[in-house]
Parts: sequence; structure tokens; C-alpha cells
Amino acid sequence: MNRTHTLSKYLPEQAVPLIDRWIDYYRCDFKVARKRATKLGDYRARHKGFNHRISVNGDLNPYGFLITTVHEFAHLLTWNEHKGKVKPHGQEWKMNFRKMMEPFLEMKIFPDDLEVEISNYLRNPAASSCTDVNLFRAIQAYNIKEPNTAETLLIENIPTETLFTIRGGRKFKKLEKLRKRYKCVELTTGRLYLFHPMAEIFVAG
Repeated sequence: MNRTHTLSKYLPEQAVPLIDRWIDYYRCDFKVARKRATKLGDYRARHKGFNHRISVNGDLNPYGFLITTVHEFAHLLTWNEHKGKVKPHGQEWKMNFRKMMEPFLEMKIFPDDLEVEISNYLRNPAASSCTDVNLFRAIQAYNIKEPNTAETLLIENIPTETLFTIRGGRKFKKLEKLRKRYKCVELTTGRLYLFHPMAEIFVAG
């Protein structure tokens, strides 16, 4: 299976040619990864004969996959320019992320509501699109539910004191909101965790 065909399974169709060119131009090993709970994508700088390496979670919808891909390529470009001498998500990365997002905005790839949130986010990009609740919510709205899978809810949409489970079966109780995240207690251990408002959870009927 050729790379263009593979990319077209994960990216909006209009974005495929440019991402494909970037992979060659920047000599990057690009990988579609399994879902990772702690990150959406990853960048590793070239070293000891290895190319730049980028991986992006394959469970993202096409818009989320594209935004994460551009995020990681902005890290690559920043490394090429500064060789690790600047902060990972400092002004240099922010400038490169804005610059690399421009062609996709010009292509009008994104739905209007999502484009608005992307434009707002680009004023001061953060370490992850997940940290901008409005952008993350707009991206998640375009998820397609797989058939024959259990119905998920977002933790921000369930009442305080509700019991819920996460993938893997661990059980929690939702507590109060602390700034931007919800404090939850794991029932079996009593340990406290902070959940992103858009975290997908399961509630018994």
C-alpha cells in the first residue's frame, strides 16, 4: 500500500499532497500509532543516522489528525532552525505552527465552526490542542461513533458524584471542578485524579 493511500485514510483529502511532500522534504519517518492516553502525537529529532520521526494517533478524526500532524511538523521545523536550543512550545514553535497551518486554512479544509476555533487557538497555541477546551470540543464534534461500541459520555456532561468507568474498566466518582479539570476519585484505591472536561467515560444505565 503506497503512502498517499495510507494518508488518505486519516487526513482530509485536500491535505494529503502537502503532508506527503513534507514527509519527503524533511526526511521524516511518519507513523500512524495506536491510541495513546497521554498524547495525540509525538516528535523525535534526527540523531545517530535516524531520520526525524513523527507519530500521530490513528484514532483521531481527520481534522484532529491534521492539526496534530501540523503540530508535530512545527516541532521538526523548529528543531531544524534551532537544534533544541529553544523551549519545545516557545515562541519559535508557535510561529512555525501558525505558518504551517496557513496553507490548510487557505484550502478551506475545515468546517466553519472548527475554523473559527482554530483561528482563535492560533493566537496563542498551547502544548496540545486538548488544553484548549473550545478547540478540543469542536474537533470532537466530528468524531464518528464506531458501530457496536458502548455509548460514551463526556465527563463535563455528567453530574457531580456520578460513578463512571474508563476504558480498561477502572471505576471513579466525579468530584468538584478545579480550575479547568475535574477532580475524580478512583473507587478501588481512593487516589485522586484530574480529568480533562472532554474525557470520554462510560456511565452505567
